[in-house]
Amino acid sequence: MATALPGLPSLPPQFKPIQHHLRTAQEHDKRDPVVAYYCRLYSIQTGMKIDSKSPECRKFLSKLMDQLETLKKQLAGNESVAQEVVGNAHVENYALKLFLYADSEDRSGRFHKNMIKSFYTSSLLLDVLSVFGELTEENLQHRKYARWKATYIHNCLKNGETPQAGPVGMEGEMYGDEDIEGTSAFQPPYPSSSLSDPSNMPTTNYSNIQIPPGAHAPANTPAEVPHNTGVTSHPTVPPAAQNIPSVDPSLFNEKPQGGIHLTPQNFATAQKYCKYAGSALQYEDVGTAVQNLQKALKLLTTGKE
Repeated sequence: MATALPGLPSLPPQFKPIQHHLRTAQEHDKRDPVVAYYCRLYSIQTGMKIDSKSPECRKFLSKLMDQLETLKKQLAGNESVAQEVVGNAHVENYALKLFLYADSEDRSGRFHKNMIKSFYTSSLLLDVLSVFGELTEENLQHRKYARWKATYIHNCLKNGETPQAGPVGMEGEMYGDEDIEGTSAFQPPYPSSSLSDPSNMPTTNYSNIQIPPGAHAPANTPAEVPHNTGVTSHPTVPPAAQNIPSVDPSLFNEKPQGGIHLTPQNFATAQKYCKYAGSALQYEDVGTAVQNLQKALKLLTTGKE
């Protein structure tokens, strides 16, 4: 039986920008402890940058570190915690799974709080990926799009308007987290009189943002409607037929070229592609798995990406 995590004191006002990441950690303690672990790690790193000197912040960070250490012991032997490349793939694929579910609901014109929460949570988890290094341009776009979509759809529903489905250009004011938090699906884990606005998104035309491959509702999305919210859960949409990328036939007979010297970075990159492929298969995303396996094979046989 897992050891109960140490409790936390009240959230200092300075740490409101990480409030929602901590809430996401709390929600995933049982659902996906690896995601919960990295949400706390992100919160600690971000909290240290915000304020690591005032007594209340030091006390809060100390207790949060105790939680992280307890969780790390519980996950001893878990590859996703022991190896950063595996952890990166785990969190990224989980975030994109939420994104793809929400995007599928959006494109199908099914607007509800569960979908809004999936968009918003995916944006938070894309924040968390920064513990592994700088975000890719693709993930930066996914994060911006998911946060904007969550805000846009929430405010349309709140105002009795019908949102426009799918990627659209949006002009006008971008809202902060206060607006989203007004829904019952976004209850913060700590008492707070107001919520932070960590990032006001600029006005942007989102029509050209690329949606990742396999944009369909996964067979078993982790997004759930909280209990006693009065929100009706929508049945899971069966996975749509996937467009499998064509495989280069030459790769089947490819042999390492003479004189190719693979660097430790090459091996690490190839391992990353294989881990991404494995994680994609967990979510039944064959297209992404095939693409990553082809990248790994090409790198190992030519030394080039």
